[in-house]
Amino acid sequence: MLFLLGGCSKENKEDILKNIKKQIDNSNSYVLKGTMEISNDEEAFNYSLESYYLKDDYYKVILVNQMNSHEQIILKNKDGVYVITPSLNKSFKFQSEWPNNSSQSYILDSIVKDIINDKEWTLKKNNNGYVIKSVVNYPNNEELKYQKVYINKDSIIEKVEVYNDKDIIKIKVVMESVDLNAKLNEKDFIIDNYIKENTCVDEDCEKEEERSASIDNIIYPLYIPSNTYLANSEKVDTGSGNRVILTFSGEKNFVLIEEVMKVNPEMEIVPVYGEPVMLSESIGALSANSLSWDANQISYYLASTELTINEMKNIANSLGNSTIVANTK
Repeated sequence: MLFLLGGCSKENKEDILKNIKKQIDNSNSYVLKGTMEISNDEEAFNYSLESYYLKDDYYKVILVNQMNSHEQIILKNKDGVYVITPSLNKSFKFQSEWPNNSSQSYILDSIVKDIINDKEWTLKKNNNGYVIKSVVNYPNNEELKYQKVYINKDSIIEKVEVYNDKDIIKIKVVMESVDLNAKLNEKDFIIDNYIKENTCVDEDCEKEEERSASIDNIIYPLYIPSNTYLANSEKVDTGSGNRVILTFSGEKNFVLIEEVMKVNPEMEIVPVYGEPVMLSESIGALSANSLSWDANQISYYLASTELTINEMKNIANSLGNSTIVANTK
């Protein structure tokens, strides 16, 4: 009797996963809309989310920070992977395996891939359907360990929670709608769709540049690796404003550069040998020894040959509208 029940339970578990996978595999294109919450210590950052997919490896994810309306887009087409900031006419371009080289809690096939890759994934029934638990793979965020995927009775994914090793939710994605029969085509995945026309006249543009090109208050990181201190802080005249250069010395040497975000008259595409990375307030461009990102009207560039990826992300996530120095000497 126990053997029969165990066999039935296992069959149900595998059948449910097959149903989920079949629906996604049979979709030529889909559109997912919802919200994403990223928790960083005691703070939570909320985004509106749209995720688009077209067979033959086309992806587009639109994220809008609900606090400041900062919009960024991760776009993958036959030319490469882009992180686009439409309001700045700016894009980072990667030759990357994204999204296949990491877990992605807002891409359906990535969620299912994590379940399949975990030979010990579990299934529990709840009032609305099922909850699947499996390990995740975030090479650029070792803190993230496992996910809970909430499935309704129609085998549609409704919510994903990603946890750290202390069983705290760090990422939560709620799917408000999922259209598995979207009529998308390759034209929906071209970078030209996001080029912003510069409509101001020359005099107005000059006034806007003069007004916004200077940093009034230096933004210092609230996280600094141990035995590391602020060695030097300077402002440099760039001709069109100023640039802040913060030099940190000690056990982990690094340089942090800050400038006011600028709107390019034409789309600027910056090649990056690295990967897109999700920070608390922005999508950044991560390379072997640097991290670049835009947040709260400031463009940041962090460079070091000694910091780990997690340390670079911790520094980036600790930068807010604050003039507090965490450690000086």
